[in-house]
Amino acid sequence: MTSAPAMDTAPLDLAIDHLRESAASWTAVPLPERIALLERMLPRIADGAPGMVADAARAKGYDADSDWAAEDWVAAPWALAQTVGAYLHVLRRLAAGHDPVPAKSVRTREGRTVVDVFPATATDRLLLNGFTAEVWTLPGTTREQLLARAAGEYRGRPGEPAVALVLGAGNVAAITPLDIVHKLYAEGQVVLAKMNPVNAYLRPHFEKVFAEFVERGWVRFVDGGAAEGTYLTTHEDVDNIHVTGSERTHDAIVWGTGAGAAERRRADTPVNDKPFTSELGGVSPCIVTPGPWSAADFRFQAEHIVTSKLNNSGHNCVASQILLVPRHWNGTERLLAEIRHVLRELPQRDDYYPGAADRLGSVTGAHPEAEAYDDTCRLLVPDITDADDPMLTDEVFASALGVVRLPGDDAPQFLRAATEFANDKLPGTLGATLLVHPRTERAHRAAVDEAIAALRYGTLGVNCWSAFGFLLGYTPWGAHPGHTRQDIGSGIGFVHNAFLLEDIEKTVLRAPFAPAPRGLFTGSPSLSPRPPYFVTNRTGRTTMERLTAYATDPRVSRLPGIFASALRG
Repeated sequence: MTSAPAMDTAPLDLAIDHLRESAASWTAVPLPERIALLERMLPRIADGAPGMVADAARAKGYDADSDWAAEDWVAAPWALAQTVGAYLHVLRRLAAGHDPVPAKSVRTREGRTVVDVFPATATDRLLLNGFTAEVWTLPGTTREQLLARAAGEYRGRPGEPAVALVLGAGNVAAITPLDIVHKLYAEGQVVLAKMNPVNAYLRPHFEKVFAEFVERGWVRFVDGGAAEGTYLTTHEDVDNIHVTGSERTHDAIVWGTGAGAAERRRADTPVNDKPFTSELGGVSPCIVTPGPWSAADFRFQAEHIVTSKLNNSGHNCVASQILLVPRHWNGTERLLAEIRHVLRELPQRDDYYPGAADRLGSVTGAHPEAEAYDDTCRLLVPDITDADDPMLTDEVFASALGVVRLPGDDAPQFLRAATEFANDKLPGTLGATLLVHPRTERAHRAAVDEAIAALRYGTLGVNCWSAFGFLLGYTPWGAHPGHTRQDIGSGIGFVHNAFLLEDIEKTVLRAPFAPAPRGLFTGSPSLSPRPPYFVTNRTGRTTMERLTAYATDPRVSRLPGIFASALRG
């Protein structure tokens, strides 16, 4: 038998040595130069965007000019450019002598100190009209504490020079570069980024985007699998770790593997006690509040729900996995009928992520009645009743959607039941989505506010898929606080967070319940048409390509083309 070749650790050691030697020089870079580095990054994002999208589309099994490729513009170049722009907005405020957070943006809600973080600019109000985001802080955090603690890296409390290891995710292209930007700019650390084998093809693109940081020794990219990851996490010159992945990955790093891992976890004697942050997913719910929905509302929200499931073939940590609906609402079956219609209409694509076929097989094994649409990838389980059902206990990470019917004769009763179910029955606290008609919210304001306050998720989207919070840059992204290394759940810590806030509990996103101009009649007026990231949007790819060009080079002359494409969608 031929043994496997020994791992060559020399390139890994060399990369860490270079970073260690350069860590202090990054700490010393003054704010104006940090700003200039990001400004010079934007043209490189623009130049590399078509190639990055083409490679991502090819890896996922379709052409770069396919409608599906809209998601690759959203989740790679646009997300990166949008987040860089968010950091630039805040850093320029600091350079001008202002506080990072405008004092007028800080207020009190439900006894909490809350920060309005989006829209932050006039462009935000124009291009994402009607979309808002607020960050809730931990109970007991005062307005004065929030304002004083923000942006400590740039206000007399810089971090010590350090080497951070970012273990890249294999699903969404923007995850790794956004984590790098966070480590550099929010925590003041140089970064070793290990690419995930699933999307290691993106490494050349990222090296070009971060070219100046690579040249000056502040960022290094390496490839490798589990063996290289294990070596790097235990390297003596790696100071801290950030990982996007699964709970199993975290536990293997912290507690080790084999027979003694469980005992080490119980005794809290880790094999790796480096500072550790993580984003680990879970079983994400979409909660549908009963209300006076029109036929157009059912269609639009069905497209919304299907998008939250089928974007990236469901290979998202906050893909909607469980639809919580009212058992006795006459709209439940109408909504499911529209969801089925959308599932049938969409062109075929495969679930490309490793292991997806096995995970979907487990769903059909547990649910022979599961409905398949066009291919074996799109599954709908229309009525889950067993509390121990694997759809309720395990993240599928593929395109299967389950439905749970809950009691509640009116909106307040249903919202209490849905909040309790989501908090207590579904594992994970990363993201949840709440759909509620504006007239229902006005009629039952206290019940809706209670649900928003009580849902224990790091990002809650109200009429907005929670994943949108991953994209904006201003909105902190991470699990709801309270997890520990012994019970890691969806992870510990927040990334992105361009306002550099501390004491974060969660982000609450809001979007119009209906697109323009129909929102005028539903009570959610805005200028926003059907979002370009909807899987049903036929001009989404063109709109996102134009939005990316604007995000990297915001010329007014680009706006008419964006609006024209968006309206056609």
